Amino acid sequence: MLSLTPEQLMLAALVIPYIAAVLIPLCWRVPNIREGVTLVAAVALATVVWNLYPHVIDGARPEIVGFSVAPGLDFAFKVEPLGLLFGLVASTLWVVNSVYSIGYMRGNNEPRQTQFYVCFAVALGATIALAFSKNLFTLFIFYELLTLSTYPLVTHKATPDAFKAGRVYLFMLVGTSMVLLLPAIIATWVFAGTLDFTPGGIFADKVSPVLMGGLLVLFIFGIGKAALMPGHFWLPAAMVAPTPVSALLHAVAVVKAGVFTVLKVIVFIFGIETLAEAGTGAWLLWAASFTVLTASIIALRQDNLKKRLAYSTVSQLSYIVLAAAILTPISVIGAAMHIAGHAVAKITLFFAAGSIYTAAHKTEISELNGIGWKMPWTMTAFAVGSLAMIGLPPTAGFFGKWFMLSAASTTQDWLVIAVIVLSTVLNACYFLPIIIRAFFREPEKVVAGHAVGAQYAGHNDDHGEAPWPIVVALTVTASMTVLLFFFPSVPFNLAQLMVAG
Repeated sequence: MLSLTPEQLMLAALVIPYIAAVLIPLCWRVPNIREGVTLVAAVALATVVWNLYPHVIDGARPEIVGFSVAPGLDFAFKVEPLGLLFGLVASTLWVVNSVYSIGYMRGNNEPRQTQFYVCFAVALGATIALAFSKNLFTLFIFYELLTLSTYPLVTHKATPDAFKAGRVYLFMLVGTSMVLLLPAIIATWVFAGTLDFTPGGIFADKVSPVLMGGLLVLFIFGIGKAALMPGHFWLPAAMVAPTPVSALLHAVAVVKAGVFTVLKVIVFIFGIETLAEAGTGAWLLWAASFTVLTASIIALRQDNLKKRLAYSTVSQLSYIVLAAAILTPISVIGAAMHIAGHAVAKITLFFAAGSIYTAAHKTEISELNGIGWKMPWTMTAFAVGSLAMIGLPPTAGFFGKWFMLSAASTTQDWLVIAVIVLSTVLNACYFLPIIIRAFFREPEKVVAGHAVGAQYAGHNDDHGEAPWPIVVALTVTASMTVLLFFFPSVPFNLAQLMVAG
């Protein structure tokens, strides 16, 4: 363990990504050094954040207060269990994503690679700062920085489609945060006198149930990164970005920042007991259920692999919102467990999609007949990630659904049970055919260098696996997806501490 105080560890975690963002462009002429800086920074960040874990488990809650804007409005950071869980997910997966990015960006001769790594570092810095924010004021600053730093990543290809997707991305995320989230934060400060994340919430006896319900609506739909319908359009549109960016959006930073913020607001601003007593959150169960099922049905209809994965993410994120909306300690534990389980599984799936594109230049599911025999590592990893999305053991996706079902059966929320069961069937319907197609169908016959069928023309059918950094990265994340099933103690311990206050 590093011989630093918890406060020093937290400060190091907050600054390491920004140091990397400064050093990376200085090395732009030497790609090996540039990417070495990225890897060293990622490993250093993960090491520092993991060293915070024993302190937090032992009861430490390190805190740094920067400056005060007004009474009850501080720019400050504090490490608590849920924030540390998110920080561990983000920092650990940055290491793997950095290895993957090297293989992907070089393998596809992507332009502007220095800009890519700089924006990635800034985005991770914003994510860690958001995770460790002590209050809504600090969180909002880095929530917006995360949006702005990922915009150049979404538009990385600089094509008309990329810029169109970027406009949707900014419009939806900045629009919802400025029109809905910011007014909700201001109203919270006015009525509660503080924005600090507090166990049990800050609204008890301070606002009426009607006002509390109105604020909840503003918060939930103002947190556009959670992609609750109808505010989900930015997410499928952003699939035009390179695959490492898609992995960042879906697994490491952006969408996880959304559901993390939803969970923080429900647990530490409203308080699950206060919301349950007020009875103003029942609509959220219906909104999340609608998103879970509708996004799953849309995913079924997608032939483009990344778009199917995108709609899967929209659905899976709403599991977390659904679990939080049950408003019991065990359901909130399930939501926190699903943040970790979904992260490692979904990043595996996107890594596999990028591996297929890099090696075979194929993007459509209908093109994947027999590809599992040419890319066994990639498609085995994809199979593991798919089983996790369905929620089957022995994968990390099992625990989140198990806790959600346990909570719903205890509270007799039959709607939630029905939604989880039906959506699990839908998950199987849009993931298992991909695995069957890859391993149990004959490859397309090649005639004069082209596969039979015009839609396959121009694809590389004489290929193997993608470059080794890509294969190593997806193998690691697939292994993590299984290991989290057998060794779930880290996210489970932190989730328990979160509900214990």
